[in-house]
Amino acid sequence: MPEVDRRASVPLGKERRGLGGSRALVRALSVPVRVWSALAALLTALVIAHAALAAEPVRAVRVWPSTDYSRVTIELASEPRHTVSMASNPDRLVVDFEGLDLDSLSAAVANKVRPDDPYIAQIRVGQFKPGVVRLVIDLKAESKPQAFLLKPIGDYGHRLVLDVYPAVPVDPLLALLEDRPSKPAGAGDAPRIEPWPLDTRRGRAAPDRDKPLAHRMVTVVVDAGHGGEDPGAKGRRGSREKQVTLSIAKRLKTLIDAEPNMRAVLTRDGDYFVPLQARVAKARRVRADLFVSIHADAYILPHARGASVFALSERGATSAAANWLAKRENEADLIGGVNLGAKDRYLAQTLLDLSQTATISDSLKLGRAVLDELGDVNALHKPHVEQAGFAVLKAPDIPSILVETAFISNPDEEKKLNDSAHQDRVARAIVAGIKRYFAKNPPSRGTLATDAPEERLPALVPVVHRN
Repeated sequence: MPEVDRRASVPLGKERRGLGGSRALVRALSVPVRVWSALAALLTALVIAHAALAAEPVRAVRVWPSTDYSRVTIELASEPRHTVSMASNPDRLVVDFEGLDLDSLSAAVANKVRPDDPYIAQIRVGQFKPGVVRLVIDLKAESKPQAFLLKPIGDYGHRLVLDVYPAVPVDPLLALLEDRPSKPAGAGDAPRIEPWPLDTRRGRAAPDRDKPLAHRMVTVVVDAGHGGEDPGAKGRRGSREKQVTLSIAKRLKTLIDAEPNMRAVLTRDGDYFVPLQARVAKARRVRADLFVSIHADAYILPHARGASVFALSERGATSAAANWLAKRENEADLIGGVNLGAKDRYLAQTLLDLSQTATISDSLKLGRAVLDELGDVNALHKPHVEQAGFAVLKAPDIPSILVETAFISNPDEEKKLNDSAHQDRVARAIVAGIKRYFAKNPPSRGTLATDAPEERLPALVPVVHRN
């Protein structure tokens, strides 16, 4: 009887034979194991490649820096699946995307951040984990970011908007106070643009340039229409309204600042978007005496031409064209992008339900004076000031006008709008109109609020009328 190992209850002879067979089996299986390893690696690579092919590419990434805030816009063909979080030490904004193509995002963000961006240091991207791409915005200082989605509109697809605001908001009034020159108004070193000369055809002499039209500093807010994500109207030669309006607005500011007892404040001084209500809020915050919004008109037919001036209407538009234009201009917030969930203490001050009858009357007087001067520079589209419900003109206590300088959709007028000499003439005409308005409607003698210390400024209290 064969000897038995009691611990295993297996005959020793059979065990020895089994060991030899096991080694043979291992040798036999060693090749298939390597093959299976290779197949598994290949399968994993195929899965990753399929995921990469299925990942959605990024259409575009745009960065819009400004002193008020910096905006990062990420445009996609479909609504992104994402999460947003903040990290500290150092401060950074983190966005994780599911199913997004890493390579297209990396290419889209490359070299988009300018060194002079006041709030964003750099943007980095990487593969956080399988199927998740991470975007990191390194911040220069403590910030209060906002993130929101925009539905497709116009030429844009789905957009994720990341707005980086400073922890302490920029106060336009304090900025204006700090920017006040120590020397008399009009004695600055800004480039000089010659004032509007005597108009011998109409027999109108320009008001004395060296004689102040007011006994205190007068503040005119100059609003360059559109900007940033919102290009405005487009000319047939590729001109963009936002660029033309900013150029004219800067020239207008130079002229106003050169006048005795007058100064101008721009709602934007670069290519970035400012919501319509924020433009009005800024004008009210700096206690503006006038508000002038610069635009360039457009129409589906290329032969439409001429300059126009508009004031607010509380009772409907004065023409179908004015109503159409107001509707188009009021859609700027949809194109430029507004976070409807954000709360802003200055913005809330504009949500007033007040009668604007007196302000509209003054706006019409200002518009008439400016329109008369523009008639010497370009043909007029309409010989009278039109009215419509423009959101940007709704400051209840500031005479406000919207100037359509010309039709950018008209090839001849588009060429003029891009000519620096013509832009100078338009700016001079607007200043001449403003001066004529003040000559007949001088501002009160009281000290302007912006000339008083901040602690003495009266608060702007929203007034709500129920029903």
